[in-house]
Amino acid sequence: MPEPVTFHIPGPLRPFTAGRSEVRTDVPLTTLRQALDLLGTLYPGVRDRLLTEQGALREHINVFVGNEDSRYTGGLATPVPSGAQITIVPAISGGSSGGGFDSARASRHRMI
Repeated sequence: MPEPVTFHIPGPLRPFTAGRSEVRTDVPLTTLRQALDLLGTLYPGVRDRLLTEQGALREHINVFVGNEDSRYTGGLATPVPSGAQITIVPAISGGSSGGGFDSARASRHRMI
């Protein structure tokens, strides 16, 4: 008997999954596309935040099946084995281009 697949939902998407940080399904899945389609069927607000109108994974979204980044394992065709853990990670950006602490910038912010 197949083990459930578990989706790990990041904080910004939880309002669209009724606040759930994890979603489990016993539906047999073979690809990441099927998995994300199912998640979008269960929670319609999630689909538009993960996939473009053409059905491609949005540029700022990373999806891992197990420990593997789906961008390097076949994209939406990535196999989803029984018992898989699917982790959705929105990209985070910001900070200075130098990557270090900018004391001059910090002092300006303290003055405001």
